Amino acid sequence: MFRPRIIPVLLLKDLALVKSIGFKNYKYIGDSINAVKIFNDLRADELVFLDITASKEDRLISLDFVKDVGEEANMPFAVGGGIRSIEDIRKIISAGAEKVVINSYAAQNPEFIKEASQTFGSSTIVVCIDVKKKLFGGLQTWILNGTKSTKYSPIDFAKLMEEKGAGEIIIQSIEKDGSMEGYDLGLIKSISEAVKIPVVALGGAGKLKDLEDAFHLSYANGLAAGSLFVYQSKKRGVLINYPSKNEVKF
Repeated sequence: MFRPRIIPVLLLKDLALVKSIGFKNYKYIGDSINAVKIFNDLRADELVFLDITASKEDRLISLDFVKDVGEEANMPFAVGGGIRSIEDIRKIISAGAEKVVINSYAAQNPEFIKEASQTFGSSTIVVCIDVKKKLFGGLQTWILNGTKSTKYSPIDFAKLMEEKGAGEIIIQSIEKDGSMEGYDLGLIKSISEAVKIPVVALGGAGKLKDLEDAFHLSYANGLAAGSLFVYQSKKRGVLINYPSKNEVKF
């Protein structure tokens, strides 16, 4: 039976681990490399690190940080933050990451995804789609850590990214981010049904059943979360954690 990947998504601000609610109210969680060591012990399937201020500050995620993760991590990992060139991707892969996550520049320059996938292979290129409701209804794709809207609906943008060669899509609800009240299953399902490439659910998971629901009800190939893996409960006491193989019922 197919078992989806369970993926902690860790946010970086000034290289420290932070967690947000609705892309706001950032709380310091702890040391990022120490978190990698814990996820090693807990045998996480994969890790994703996102530098949330890199694009707005017009810089690339720290390559020294990527190297540090690469030296420590026993699992595959992907990183994102400020990627705008083929050379940026080359440096990140050389530093040890298996995949790169592109958000803002994918919407600003969709042809870059085509160039990147042709250069490094589709399996290396992940596009993260951040989604929020428009003022008068409907859903819109947002960039720059949720501060700027684009012209794309989530479905149209997902299809475009698949067409340009992206190997995987992370679909994230900004409004669900950090809520720990469950994924936006309708949003994830709509993307899963619109594209043939793997779709990773992100935003809102607060308990293990949320992972199970996203797999069975929205057909996600990967199940990602932040708060679920850095907090002990909805009371938000910091505790890096990860389920054992038999805790999640797929």
